[in-house]
Amino acid sequence: MLPLLLPILQLGASVTSLPPEMLDQKSIAAKREAREAAASSGPVIPYARTEGCIGEMEASPAAGALAAQKALDRATGEQRVRAGLCLGVALGAMERWSEAQNAFLRARDAASPTDSASRARLGAMAGNAALAGGSAASALPLLEAAQAQARSAGDADLLGTIAIDRARAHVALGQQAQAASALNEARAATPDNAQAWLLSATLSRRQNNLSQAQVQIERAAQIAPQDPEIGLEAGVIAVLSGRDAAARKSWQSVLATAPDSDAAKTAKAYLAQLDTGGTKP
Repeated sequence: MLPLLLPILQLGASVTSLPPEMLDQKSIAAKREAREAAASSGPVIPYARTEGCIGEMEASPAAGALAAQKALDRATGEQRVRAGLCLGVALGAMERWSEAQNAFLRARDAASPTDSASRARLGAMAGNAALAGGSAASALPLLEAAQAQARSAGDADLLGTIAIDRARAHVALGQQAQAASALNEARAATPDNAQAWLLSATLSRRQNNLSQAQVQIERAAQIAPQDPEIGLEAGVIAVLSGRDAAARKSWQSVLATAPDSDAAKTAKAYLAQLDTGGTKP
């Protein structure tokens, strides 16, 4: 259930210098996942009086935020969990990341101390909001606390997604070794998570460890053979390894499977560079 803001809430201006492979695709993906999180947030308490706020947010994030704030004002006890979650989602949809972070933290703190799964999810959403707002340094302790809660809950999928987020935060801070360690944790927790293997391959490639990158991208392709981002990265690794024919095949597969994607546009440009003998990607 998380990625949550994960596919993270696409990022504020100060984060746009991150390697694009280490970011999520657009804020729309984050908003969609956040809505899904709010609609089915596991152990978190039922909607109660906040059930209308998701619909409000779909029509207008501002109206959704207002509805959620009203629900939060009258909520008591653990009812504040759902209301705070909904408020955070609405604020995130408007890219008001600092306020969204605070809303998620308030929701987390209203959850039962024994509800580790909900506290982990909400804490991770707060960390994602911090990262989306360009504050990777603030995001890390939130994500580390959320990961501890996820471990307590025994939720391997949540552990994996939070570890990926931690890797993104480390990359934002220029901490490649720590990012690699976080991705190791993500792969251990969720060995069939294609994104964990893709990001690992990208990081290995950026560290000039092309043999390791090749192994990792092959594993990603086994899990998600139709993913255009995996095909794109596989081609980059191949061409940097001197295997132009393999690179061409990978990029052509991106055009065939996802012709209208951003990855296809990039693959087309890369193929043109090969055809003209220009500078390789």
